[in-house]
Amino acid sequence: MTSGTTTTPPGDAPGATHSQEAPVALKNRVVAHFLDGSVLKGTTQDFVPSRPHLHVVPMNGASGRRVLQTELKALFFVKNLDGDPYRVDVPAFTGGPAENAYGKKVAVRFPDGELICGYSLAYNTSKPGFFMATMAPRGNNERIYVLLSPGVTVTVGKEAEESLRAWSRDQAA
Repeated sequence: MTSGTTTTPPGDAPGATHSQEAPVALKNRVVAHFLDGSVLKGTTQDFVPSRPHLHVVPMNGASGRRVLQTELKALFFVKNLDGDPYRVDVPAFTGGPAENAYGKKVAVRFPDGELICGYSLAYNTSKPGFFMATMAPRGNNERIYVLLSPGVTVTVGKEAEESLRAWSRDQAA
């Protein structure tokens, strides 16, 4: 056997070999929402929550941009960079318990007043951010990485449900 190859897995053609090299990173479609209100749509191949920065290649084909996590409000991993111009974002939870297989219910209120509701398996106040998912099956978001910057309020479980009710009352007023 030569270095960098493995034996033929069952079901492959005799003599077939496979490289042991690391797979190429996938391009993730992202929409970066910055604390200053700006938005950058593009792809990234190097986002790691524990790293202080990532690179986003804009969808217009311009040069990639180095983005510091401290500049971000949230990083949305999306199905389609075009999104749906007719969508109406209404924060909501699916019915059910405060915790389920998707994690705990979380409501995130940003300093600009935006509220995002969903579920998280990874919310931890000792980390700089966490992943969450909304429960909108026809929505464009696959997952969201929320940065715990100053002014961000996260409520969990029944408190998250109450945050949503309070937001709904404020919106109706």
